[in-house]
Amino acid sequence: MKHTVLLTTCICFYYAATAQQPGTPIKLNLEHATVFLNGALLENTATVNMAKGDNEIVFTNVAATVNTQSIVINATNGVAVASSTFSTNYQPVATPSKIVTRLQDSIDMIGQKKVPINIKIAVIDDQLKLLQTDITETGDNKPAPSTDEIAKMIALIARKKEALLLDRQKQVEQSQRIDLRIAALNAKISEEAGKGAVPGGQLSVKLYAREATTSNITIKYVVTNAGWSPAYDIWADDVKSPIRLYYKANIYQGTGIKWDKVRLTLSTGNPQEGMQPPVISPWYLSLTAPPQPVVTELTTTTTTKTVAYRRPLIDKYQNNSVMTSVSRSALPTTSTTDLVSLTPGIYQSKRGADVNSDYGRTQQVASMTNYVAVDNSGVNTTFDIDVPYSIPCDGQQHAVSVKEYEVPATYQYYAVPKMDRDAFLQAEITSWSDLSLMPGPTNIFYEGTYIGQGNIDPRTIKDTMYLSLGRDKKIVIKREQDKKLHAVKKTSENEQETFTYNTTVRNTRKEPMTIFVNDQLPVSNDKDLVIEKAEGGSGDYDPTSGTVAWIVTLKPNETKKLSFSYTIKHPKERDVVGMR
Repeated sequence: MKHTVLLTTCICFYYAATAQQPGTPIKLNLEHATVFLNGALLENTATVNMAKGDNEIVFTNVAATVNTQSIVINATNGVAVASSTFSTNYQPVATPSKIVTRLQDSIDMIGQKKVPINIKIAVIDDQLKLLQTDITETGDNKPAPSTDEIAKMIALIARKKEALLLDRQKQVEQSQRIDLRIAALNAKISEEAGKGAVPGGQLSVKLYAREATTSNITIKYVVTNAGWSPAYDIWADDVKSPIRLYYKANIYQGTGIKWDKVRLTLSTGNPQEGMQPPVISPWYLSLTAPPQPVVTELTTTTTTKTVAYRRPLIDKYQNNSVMTSVSRSALPTTSTTDLVSLTPGIYQSKRGADVNSDYGRTQQVASMTNYVAVDNSGVNTTFDIDVPYSIPCDGQQHAVSVKEYEVPATYQYYAVPKMDRDAFLQAEITSWSDLSLMPGPTNIFYEGTYIGQGNIDPRTIKDTMYLSLGRDKKIVIKREQDKKLHAVKKTSENEQETFTYNTTVRNTRKEPMTIFVNDQLPVSNDKDLVIEKAEGGSGDYDPTSGTVAWIVTLKPNETKKLSFSYTIKHPKERDVVGMR
């Protein structure tokens, strides 16, 4: 019994001696970060020795942009959390950075150059003082100098003094230039020191323990100044291989603390968005006021009053705007001139330089697949990355490898010779819905060559996603009008004109290929303007859109000719507008 009491007393004395003293800060360890599209949930831990009764602990290494409503604190071993208070402070860097150290070394080195300059200036000042003495003073036993001697001495002193003053001015200018360099370096040091004093936070927590114990504290909170955005690398080795899609995340954070070797979870959720669904309010319509008469008076022999009614025209293209007249050229028009942007869901730009497909980041990303778990069973998709990452607090984007997918694809060539004479290689992907894709930019590579940048937007993709892999110069296409078959017929009432176009497609590749070629006929929006496709031409014609389409299969070095003709018939007294 005595031994038990003694042991209990020793344990109490131990906890009393090692208990956290009031006001002594404890640094939180950031263990896990769940990064949303806008914001992040940070999970921190700390171990605290508790005294019996009330304990007030100040936790540091807390982010500066904490949503105080999101703070959740848990404690083990029966410790109760009474309250918590968040406050912002500034955390200076304990040790100077390498940049500050280099700048200070430069100041010391430059400062050493001023030492001989200051010594030389002091010597010159002493020499000038000697020259200031009265040259006419003589001792008791020495005769006074003659006028000629005084004149010679004055000339000598003048020459000597002039040389000394010029030399002194030169030394002073050198000293001033050194001071300016030192001042500039000190300004850079102040700037770097300002970067080191980042805004941070601290959390004061009141805890209650029934007895002296050690408690593991877990603190979670949401921050705003962090987030991530998706990006993709798309690789296609050839037209027979599947597409390799590398899912990446550009993470940024300016929370005031460094994320050092932190486990990351990427979430497609956004806590900054509202959670409540919108509610529809009644939509009321009303009529405008009755038209007001506009009175015009003409004063002549007889006074005439003209009354006119002017009703404002409501421009349906601009909300709450009023027009007094409508100009056709001012109305919005739709023009499709960018061939690559016709593909839904992805837009592709120009080719780039050669890149080795087996080099660098590709292999690193490929190895990340085994360390990322994807969960899309809930409302949002999450990517759990088991490999710890360090994200500095600089607000800059830092690329993190997320996942690699190998996706089956069907390749085809696509061309619109009327708009562009090049053939475009496209990859068709049908099984894209299981990839948890989000809108984001893409870097596209084909046959080890960087093709350019594009964009994936799953919101605009239907059943098939089309990826443009750039232009293939080995498919030679030429389109021209056949002037010999051009014909114009006129009657007393109507005029009819016939156009014929020929397109040749040549495959200079070493393997067979299939290409989809699209052209078009004009479409009439006037019943008096009749447009008909001539008989005998090839291609599938859609009279509604005016498109003519061919599916052409070519063997190596094979050439095929595609032709179509159409006629335009209209009244003789009316001209056709829009021909090109």
